[in-house]
Amino acid sequence: MSRGSGKGLSLKDKLDGNELDLSLCDLNEVPVRELAALPKATVLDLSCNNLISLPSDFCSLMHLVKLDLSKNRLQQLPLDFGRLINLQHLDLLNNRLVTLPVSFAQLKNLKWLDLKDNPLDPILAKVAGDCLDEKQCKQAAVKVLQHMKAIQSEQDRQRQQKLQAEREMEKKREAEQRAKEAQERELRKREKAEEKERRRREYDAQKAAKQEMEKKSKKETVHTRKPASSSRPPQRPRHKLSWSRSVLRVLLFVLFCILCALAACKLTELQHQPLCVSVNTLYEDVVAALQNHKTLQNMLQHNSK
Repeated sequence: MSRGSGKGLSLKDKLDGNELDLSLCDLNEVPVRELAALPKATVLDLSCNNLISLPSDFCSLMHLVKLDLSKNRLQQLPLDFGRLINLQHLDLLNNRLVTLPVSFAQLKNLKWLDLKDNPLDPILAKVAGDCLDEKQCKQAAVKVLQHMKAIQSEQDRQRQQKLQAEREMEKKREAEQRAKEAQERELRKREKAEEKERRRREYDAQKAAKQEMEKKSKKETVHTRKPASSSRPPQRPRHKLSWSRSVLRVLLFVLFCILCALAACKLTELQHQPLCVSVNTLYEDVVAALQNHKTLQNMLQHNSK
């Protein structure tokens, strides 16, 4: 096994029963793949090396029961360090740890813990206390587990509160969205009703204007008809007018016949007929009477003058 990487030679040479001693090997990283191939190595000593951090796949070595990481330069442990649920003994003496991952609370089988000579957070340092003997180290394991469980519970509680707050916020947003949509629907409904009412008023106004124009037109028509009817002379009944025309036509026809008979009796050879002689005599008598009447009228006019 080469120094620095811990790779190259088989780790079986270092295995003694269930103990694997890799201390004082000047390791900069942990040979996780080789360690995973040795499930019998439940006790692992990585003390006195140059380890600054542990890879995340180190937490897959769940067969570890005792782990010594003392006198390295570890600044933090992997976040899922709690996966090492079979771990009972953990030595972290003389590193550079300030806090522990919350998953540390899952190490329910941990019975022994040494956190001395680390720049721990004051609260964590007070909880861990000293590890000067077996009893103190066991108490440190119990107290630190309780402390980390309390932190985990608090974080879980805060996480639940955050989730609850997010759910409530989501519900609030949904309620606001529903209220907004309902308000928009109500607004659209009101606008639609207002538009309908406006159109109805326009229709009523147009209808009223049309009726007013019709009334005005009727009044003007009546006003123009009345003078014409008053100035026009009363017309005779049509049946009377037709009767008068018929009588006039008959009279004209009789007069025409008389003139024709008179002309025939005067101008033709029928004048010597008895009928024509009578007609001529009657004609001469009428003419003489008219002349006498005219002479009398002239005399009366002369006497009056």
